[in-house]
Amino acid sequence: MRILFVILTIIIASQSRAQDEELTYLGTLGIAQLNAIMTKERADFLPQNSVSANYRWPQVFDAKHEVELYRVSYSSSIPELSGKPTRASGLLAIPKTGNTKALPVLSYQHGTVYGKYEVPSYAFSEQNPSGYSQYEGAYETRLMVAQYAGQGYVVMAPDYFGMGDSSEPEAYMVKASSQQACFDFYKTTSRFLKEKGISQKALFLAGWSQGGLVTSAFLQTLERRSIPVNAVFTAASPNDPFAAMNGFIYHTRAIDAFWSNSILALTVFSYEHYYQKSGLASTVIHPDYYEPLRKIYQRDYSSASALLDIFSKLADSRPVFKDYFRTEYLDPAYFADSEYGKLLANAEAYRQLLHTPVRMYAGSQDEIVAQAIGELGAIYQKSMGNHQVNVVVVEGGNHRGTFLTAVSSSLKWLNQFSQ
Repeated sequence: MRILFVILTIIIASQSRAQDEELTYLGTLGIAQLNAIMTKERADFLPQNSVSANYRWPQVFDAKHEVELYRVSYSSSIPELSGKPTRASGLLAIPKTGNTKALPVLSYQHGTVYGKYEVPSYAFSEQNPSGYSQYEGAYETRLMVAQYAGQGYVVMAPDYFGMGDSSEPEAYMVKASSQQACFDFYKTTSRFLKEKGISQKALFLAGWSQGGLVTSAFLQTLERRSIPVNAVFTAASPNDPFAAMNGFIYHTRAIDAFWSNSILALTVFSYEHYYQKSGLASTVIHPDYYEPLRKIYQRDYSSASALLDIFSKLADSRPVFKDYFRTEYLDPAYFADSEYGKLLANAEAYRQLLHTPVRMYAGSQDEIVAQAIGELGAIYQKSMGNHQVNVVVVEGGNHRGTFLTAVSSSLKWLNQFSQ
């Protein structure tokens, strides 16, 4: 009877899990469409006149395979909220490789986006529930699919909690939630691949900007669970959000992006919700800027132009970064001891000794993630004797240029691990 009970429990759990997972076929991309993403769309993403004269444009590798796209909806839980059940979404891209059923798999973690649907699951959709197109802001995912799925990699890309079809507030740089969303998405998509008869030949991770931080955190989760990862690359990754925020506040650079203020908005309101710190944002943000920063976090605008108007009005008042904070935060010691400062410090993703080969790309002209911040994770790993984590400096690379270089130059490197 006990054996029968166990079998029935497994069957019921399996059926429940299958009902929780929804995969929607979005269509198939042809080779010409994939190549256009890597050429025409790339030119729009990073115009020639927006980069330094010493930036070297990366090579484009033409696609070899058509790619099937699926939007994935799956169940997860929120660690910071005592395991609260939630739904999340993401994208799965499968190359059409004929009879080849053993394929390399790459999990891509996206960077900071402002539209709720500028995420992987809607990256190829002109329409979304917001009522206005957010296609342009999701280019990073399209490039990853074109470059890697077009070369025969399965690409899986989670949206994170609060983005895409999730009903939660955004969990921006909320470490455990980011790890949970990525891990549960990986498990869900792996089951679907198995059902299609596709086996995992190798596993890779990649991420840009905020996604680089999430990638490093996700790698920590996989290594703790003894799940082998063959190699990882990140581009412009702020692996220590506390150090990055100190730079914004106390050592502002002339090249700092005008939208760097959004990093404050996205983190402090996320932390207020997910760590249940009621009123945290109002204790950090100067009253003059609370409302526009709240609108940025809560997507309280009706179009991309409305968001730009918020940024423009902030720029018109010309505050330096530290002016967004209450006056007590002008003291670095106060910031370090504050609740917000401690939460930022706990969001780091580089102090666990890693076993996986990692390349961290850092741009010398990055306007949002300073080169030193982009190198920090590798330097720290080397201080522990780990020489498998290395920095690649992109000379003349701004934030987007660093990403383009990382995507292109990592292809041959990853191919070496999937032979």
